[in-house]
Amino acid sequence: MASGEAQLSSSNDPQYDTGLTLRRLEVWTEEWKLRMRMMSACVESCRDSKGGALVSEIHKYTDNGDPFIRHFTDQLLEEVSKPFFVTLHRWIYSGELHDPFDEFFVAVDPALAGLHHAAGASYDVDDRTRESGLNLWTSKYTFREEMLPRFVGREFGRKIFSTGKSLNFIRYSCQDSEWVATRNKISTTGKVLKYSDIAGLERTIDSAYQIASQRLFDVFFEKFKLMDHLAALKNYLLLGHGDFAEHLMETLAPNLSKPANSLQRHKLTSSLETAIRATNAQFDPPDVLRRLDARMLEFTHGEIGWDVFTLEYKVDSPIDTVLDPDSMKKYLRIFGHLWRLKRVDAALTACWMRITSGSRAFLRVPSLAKHWHQVRIAMSEMIFFVRQFQTYVHLVVVEDCWNELQEFLKKKEGDLDSLIQAHRQYLQRVTTRILLLRNRQGKEEQYLGQVREALEFALQFVEAVDSLYNYSLSEAARIDMGVYTNASAREGRRTPESDTLLRTLHRIKEYSVKFSDRAVHVAIPIQAHDDPKCKVLGHILAFSDFYPNKRQRMREEQGTSSEIRQF
Repeated sequence: MASGEAQLSSSNDPQYDTGLTLRRLEVWTEEWKLRMRMMSACVESCRDSKGGALVSEIHKYTDNGDPFIRHFTDQLLEEVSKPFFVTLHRWIYSGELHDPFDEFFVAVDPALAGLHHAAGASYDVDDRTRESGLNLWTSKYTFREEMLPRFVGREFGRKIFSTGKSLNFIRYSCQDSEWVATRNKISTTGKVLKYSDIAGLERTIDSAYQIASQRLFDVFFEKFKLMDHLAALKNYLLLGHGDFAEHLMETLAPNLSKPANSLQRHKLTSSLETAIRATNAQFDPPDVLRRLDARMLEFTHGEIGWDVFTLEYKVDSPIDTVLDPDSMKKYLRIFGHLWRLKRVDAALTACWMRITSGSRAFLRVPSLAKHWHQVRIAMSEMIFFVRQFQTYVHLVVVEDCWNELQEFLKKKEGDLDSLIQAHRQYLQRVTTRILLLRNRQGKEEQYLGQVREALEFALQFVEAVDSLYNYSLSEAARIDMGVYTNASAREGRRTPESDTLLRTLHRIKEYSVKFSDRAVHVAIPIQAHDDPKCKVLGHILAFSDFYPNKRQRMREEQGTSSEIRQF
């Protein structure tokens, strides 16, 4: 307008032969008409948008080939984005979200907004009444990609989101007294955040992300001793402390053989404390030992202590951000399986020692010599299977996965989400390989079911062998006294003792055959498992072609039996 007035006044001066014309007026106002049209187009396109979405709508015009449009859009974005950068500055430098009009790409859950830290009480796997650290980390703040400005980018936006969330978590959930120093360290590395300096913004965010993530790692590993807790879970729930597991089983055995409804909690905890004091577990940190507990799972009528006993490791906030409830349930599931393996191993070992110590007495009953020979062969197979499975669990699975986790933890790369994901992958690999889980729908626990049945048949086999052992000792004692009780048997007459012996020998034969059948269905098919580590178990069990040859013999015996029945 000022230019037009100047030209209008000059047109009345006779010294000038030029004046204001419509053509000149159109030229003078062309730029401003373009500006008004651009503003109208922006207003129309942004009618239903706000915050970051509004900035993104305007930013689309920067892709235009017209330099004027690009320059105008840059000027407009410089002003429009100022509220965004004010909120961003407060988020990445202090971890506080000040967004009264809900315009930022980070949103807070109103239900968790006032909950600054999780309860510090001991963690119970079945306790759903309190807020876990994981829920605060994952749900308190959410990432809204639709509100993310286009000039930021998704990957860059994730870094911003993680930086502010880490600072907030350090301050409130971890209650770190040094969070102010961390904030100041981030602030000194930054610049004024504005649209015209995107490169500087990226450098600032990268630096803030690294400082915040590194401090959060340090808090977890130095203040809350996360590595000690992970090692404790490996040593106790995964039975890494062999002397502790054996001593605990030895002290608990008399109680666990009783009905589950007769068990008393204080006796379980007393046995646990005894096992700790008597083994190398006593040298673990006191904070680790106080979190160990022995308890019973929910039981039904007819179950015994062995079926419901479990070790528990209690964690509190913020450790339960990594060791979340689902992860602790997986640990308990693995412990149940390994505890069953340990129990069968102990039962077979004790039975083997009994029959070895009584072998001299058995020599005085020559009629049972061939039966005891078959018992030793079957028991050797069971001991081999169980101990090789335990070797596979601890050396091939747990140690290998543990080394992979340690390598990641030493690098301290990424943020807390990366740490949570690394632990979940570690635990998932351990669970899959120990429980021999499959990826096929409906057949996930096919091999696990075979192993469990094999272990159950091994326990029943031990009970039957104990019956044969008692019978053999009593028979040897009668022979020593000159009393021969099998005169009736020699005359062809059946007696209660002979019937009992026949039933015992039948049970021994039945359980040994069923165990071999389940072992065959694990050792051979597992070699085709999708996980290469699970294939190792098949090679360990069938390294001498024992099970392939045994499967062939079993098929031939079944074929012969079928032909006899048909005949």
